Amino acid sequence: MRERVWLGQRPGYQGEGLFEKINEAFEALGVYDEIKPGMTVVLKPNLIQRSKPQAAICTHPLFTAAVGRCVKRAGGRVLIAESPGGPYTPAVMKAIFKGCGYTDMAEANGFALYTECRSREVSLPQAQRCRQVSILEPFLSGDFIINLPKLKTHGMVGYSGAVKNMFGAVPGLQKPEVHCRFPEKEDFSKALVDICAFLSPQLSVMDGIWAMEGDGPTGGTRREAGLMGASFSPYALDVCMAELAGFAAQPLPMLAECAQRGLGPKTTEEIDLLGSPQEPVRFRKARAASTDFIDKLPGPLRPAAKRWSTPWPKIGKGCIGCGKCAESCPKKAIGIREGRAEIDYSACIRCFCCHEMCPKHVVGVRRLGLFRW
Repeated sequence: MRERVWLGQRPGYQGEGLFEKINEAFEALGVYDEIKPGMTVVLKPNLIQRSKPQAAICTHPLFTAAVGRCVKRAGGRVLIAESPGGPYTPAVMKAIFKGCGYTDMAEANGFALYTECRSREVSLPQAQRCRQVSILEPFLSGDFIINLPKLKTHGMVGYSGAVKNMFGAVPGLQKPEVHCRFPEKEDFSKALVDICAFLSPQLSVMDGIWAMEGDGPTGGTRREAGLMGASFSPYALDVCMAELAGFAAQPLPMLAECAQRGLGPKTTEEIDLLGSPQEPVRFRKARAASTDFIDKLPGPLRPAAKRWSTPWPKIGKGCIGCGKCAESCPKKAIGIREGRAEIDYSACIRCFCCHEMCPKHVVGVRRLGLFRW
């Protein structure tokens, strides 16, 4: 059976028009037939760090509100759960929810916010790389999971969407542990697919109204793309949204892995498109994305070319020595000296967790001048 993806357009988040669009997606896909009265429906936004909605780093609270209102229309109970990139404690989670605009939004709509911060170690029997990991309790006990990713470019894996967003179900500082176990982009992409396949969200609805291009997932630029997408398949949704953002789906290791495992389609030609599809927007990609030509070089030259071309993080001006980069570093390669972060490059695995988690966005991405295209 062919996967179905609903696509929509919306210029902003204000007004009833956003709720009407989400409602249109629910009706087109038949979501109201899947959510039963009394179900606990867990909404999983992207709240990687505390940031204002206009920064386009996190799933906009009004977008999440519109989805939650549709869940309540179906008779479901809304629970919003997420883990940021840093420490995962009740105090941190309350601050994240408040800083991202979720506390007031949830109170206004009668939604619950998960701040108990419990998790369980689980085995992933079908996994190919990540066979054991901790998962937040609500994603193991909820009746229905709705994945609410933000459409963004990503320094390590190129593109961040529905599959990547489920990585947020891994608690706080255990995320860097996964990076440490799988430091190479290809293996880390496979681990992301393992986690998403295990959690198997029943619905994914992507916020690309204000998306992020450039040095995502936190240091890029807001792109007012006006894009929305929804599907029962996070893999099919990613194929569509990645294509709209200007990525050819197959060269992205994460999506190539999904297709190879038979989890999702290779191209949009294998998908039934609903709603109002549009032409690609062509995002500016992250500078940390690898160079494509390396695979075309003779085998003996590839290791050296990879070393030369792989970008590295660099602490820029404006560092306040807050330590967020140090606590998120899986290899403990960052220290704070004289009020400023310093990187031990002999231990750095170039996972760019420091780049993602810097609240001041002063951790830059550098590469040799020859490869800056």
